[in-house]
Amino acid sequence: MSVETTQETYTLEEILASVKESHRLILWNDEINTFDHVIYCLMHHLQYTEGEAERIAWKVHNEGKCAILEGSFTEMEIYRKILKAEGLTVSVE
Repeated sequence: MSVETTQETYTLEEILASVKESHRLILWNDEINTFDHVIYCLMHHLQYTEGEAERIAWKVHNEGKCAILEGSFTEMEIYRKILKAEGLTVSVE
């Protein structure tokens, strides 16, 4: 008895995409930063529009936290350090 199988091939991008874990950058509510500062940082560093940044700031204020960016751990860690240097309370999950 003979069995035929087909060999599947994958590109490097497909392989990396399948093993890549996605991480999220979390912005936390704090009693230190003003709405204006948070909005400025989101617009300046993450290129959010003013309206998007305002919605995120209100969500953080009302819910305590908000995921503001998603990507590789390395990328999230870079943005975490940038926003932390601005005084924001951020973490990577």
